[in-house]
Amino acid sequence: MKDLKDRVLRGGLAKAFAQGTNFVVRVGSLIVLARLLDPKAFGLVGMVTAITGVLNLFRDFGLSTAAVQRVNVTEEQSSTLFWINMLVGTVLGTLLAGLSPVVVRFYHEPRLFWITIVLATGFVFNAAGVQHSALLQRQMRFTALATIDIIGLVLGTAVGIGLALRGFGPWSLVFMTLTPTIVATVCMWFTTKWIPGRPRKDIGLRSMMRFGGTVTLNGLVVYFAYNIEKVLLGRRWGAEALGTYGRAYQLISVPTDNMNSAVGEVAFSALSRLQTEPKRLKNYFLKGYSLVLALTLPATLVCGFFAKDIIQVLLGPKWASAVPIFRWLAPTILSFAMINPFAWLLFALGRVERSLKIALVIAPLVITAILIGMPYGPKGVAIAYSTAMVSWIIPHIIWCIQDTEITLLDVTKTLSRPLFSGIVATVLSTALLSYFGQSFSPLPHLVVELAAFGVIYLGMLLYVMGQKSFYLDLARGLKGSSPVLPTPVVVD
Repeated sequence: MKDLKDRVLRGGLAKAFAQGTNFVVRVGSLIVLARLLDPKAFGLVGMVTAITGVLNLFRDFGLSTAAVQRVNVTEEQSSTLFWINMLVGTVLGTLLAGLSPVVVRFYHEPRLFWITIVLATGFVFNAAGVQHSALLQRQMRFTALATIDIIGLVLGTAVGIGLALRGFGPWSLVFMTLTPTIVATVCMWFTTKWIPGRPRKDIGLRSMMRFGGTVTLNGLVVYFAYNIEKVLLGRRWGAEALGTYGRAYQLISVPTDNMNSAVGEVAFSALSRLQTEPKRLKNYFLKGYSLVLALTLPATLVCGFFAKDIIQVLLGPKWASAVPIFRWLAPTILSFAMINPFAWLLFALGRVERSLKIALVIAPLVITAILIGMPYGPKGVAIAYSTAMVSWIIPHIIWCIQDTEITLLDVTKTLSRPLFSGIVATVLSTALLSYFGQSFSPLPHLVVELAAFGVIYLGMLLYVMGQKSFYLDLARGLKGSSPVLPTPVVVD
């Protein structure tokens, strides 16, 4: 088990570095492309990716998750899963390409025909690397995975910006989307050096197929609920409105997405190995949850309260209409930061049926709110979306931790420290800037805001909330030759 601790810490560090790089590159590319392209270009690609996102949920039929969660997976099972993934990827790519005329008619936009067909090829490339990625996760080779992620992202960004500079418009976004998938698949084949064998029958895949099918259905329900507004906005309000909403959503969700990706992949693999040890699983989960909250909650609060300066500095003046959308989406992303990590717990414990039931409750709640806000445009949708998600936080957490070692008090303690620290930092930094910084231009104003917020937040979290020893122990563990995960201070 000591080896597991070492791998978790090394893997977490590698993924954190990768996601930190991911964050910098994604925000940097967003800043550059926002100045090279207009909102309509983003909206055109967003119209198609809203649909490809649905099909993406079927791209591996949940079989990569099933392969990681299982204690033992044979060579024959992995090979058969690979060919199943290839079949699914080919079918999905062909289906999307065949739907291109439908997409054109639905949005009344002829330019979407070839965009849809080109994006459809991504399903085949992705399918070829699914089981290789699962193999690396099972082996907890997160440094290799992190390196592959960085290479794919950097090359994809370079392709996107290069094409945008040459005037390719929305096509720069299309190839920026495809490139990381192609690069990642090629790199994973070289890294694993695994060549799948021929498919076989009767090798015990039924339970894995059932698990993967439930994961896929769960993802489909959640994706539909969380992304239906983008399809409806594109249909009712057009490419420009969707482009503005989509950039605001992407920018504000970058910190949460990156941290959940960095910690979640490692946490799921580790928790799956501890599914028969409830008390240790509890400590590992709360540690990961504490770390994610400490980083995502303040980032989301900053986005909500400093929205005007962030949009003006990062995207430029032509995106001013995104400011109220950006601000009103903050509670939605804050809610995601609080509830999404519980998926690690449910999936690691094999309780995918409970996760599906939760999704079936979330979906009508969110969709109803979005439909109420739709007549009022992107801002109305953002307000309605946030209202629904905030109201769901407590019921979601209670349902997820039922029949586990984790109590609501554990979660409340873990959550309250970074949340309270972030609120205090937001109030004090806003008050300071309103008094001293009124003559600043947007960039220095934002820098001072972030610096003041960061100092106050760290002071509150480490000293007032008593988390200094926890993070010092974590830092020592990362430096040590035999690192040991510290027990979170939230566990009594």
